[in-house]
Amino acid sequence: MLSLTKQFLRSQIQVPPSAAFSTEVKRHITLYQHPISPPCRAVIMAAKLIGVDLELKLVQIKDCKTQEFLKINPLKRIPVLDDGGFLLSESRAIVTYLSDKYGKDDSLYPRDLQARAIIDQMFYFDMGTLYQAMVDYWNYCVLKDNPHDEERYRRVFGPLNLFNETLGVSKFAAGPKFTLADVSLLASVSAIDAIGVDLTKYPNIHSWSDRSQKMVPNYEEINSKGVEQIKEKFRAWEDKFRPKK
Repeated sequence: MLSLTKQFLRSQIQVPPSAAFSTEVKRHITLYQHPISPPCRAVIMAAKLIGVDLELKLVQIKDCKTQEFLKINPLKRIPVLDDGGFLLSESRAIVTYLSDKYGKDDSLYPRDLQARAIIDQMFYFDMGTLYQAMVDYWNYCVLKDNPHDEERYRRVFGPLNLFNETLGVSKFAAGPKFTLADVSLLASVSAIDAIGVDLTKYPNIHSWSDRSQKMVPNYEEINSKGVEQIKEKFRAWEDKFRPKK
């Protein structure tokens, strides 16, 4: 009976929210990545904000289909996190996992269900709408070496307009505070900028991007290399298909 009483008393103890973020010992954490990939850069930026040190292992995009890589991720894509043997892919799943497990607090991904749901909403908007529109154009034209496709290119503008309108009523992507949603969208928007979309036509996005970049430690160091690789690949593709005068 005494044992049951102790169990009951323990169940009534309110653990401070911060305690959930302070007892986890960081293990050896590896990220399989390539800097040209916006989702990979999003994870690196988020880890820097959370305070997690990552060992970065370079994976060439073409090598994601090798048998060796399939043992790491059968989904054939990067990034992939290896946290002491626990393997996880999909950047948005990775950053929320890192925040929940290693964050000093829940400011980047709040425990409050409604606040978290809005962040998740913007994750899904980024993944399935904004970033996806850019990827559809990039994959079809640049990676598959096809001429410019105006219809695919214009599909990028609709999501940008929606995001610009969202930022007209909130300072950051998911409300008044900077969160992981901003990190994910920042990586995506920087990639869209790299393929020549004029972001000055979207003043709210332009201002938000400046604010968000200042929130990320070493933003230029983390993001600029990958953005430049996108620009270089895009320029080479443009040169090939640009009409000769």
